[in-house]
Amino acid sequence: MTLKANPAKLNPLQLRTLTLLQVLAQLPQASQAQADGHIAITAFPHAHGDHFHLGDFTVASRDATGLENETVWNALTRKGMIRAEWPGSISLTPQGIAYDTGIADEILHRGGHH
Repeated sequence: MTLKANPAKLNPLQLRTLTLLQVLAQLPQASQAQADGHIAITAFPHAHGDHFHLGDFTVASRDATGLENETVWNALTRKGMIRAEWPGSISLTPQGIAYDTGIADEILHRGGHH
């Protein structure tokens, strides 16, 4: 039996947001590991034009609207993916860190500008 894609039934905006948070969690300049296994996100990217850079990736600004959306934060909190206190703090839970969104290749572009 194969694993069900998107078992938490995240909507497209939630999937994009979680994907970006997972990348931020891997960047030392944007995150900090916590003793309880969570990873606090300490900095969000700043867009220039219609995109921004996230480590080695270029991301379209339209794919990041959930990073500053209270409704998305609340939904990801309810689904156990993040722990957040809008708008001051957000951290990925171990479940959120491990969740396979299945869309990284769609929104994370390697190389130069797109």
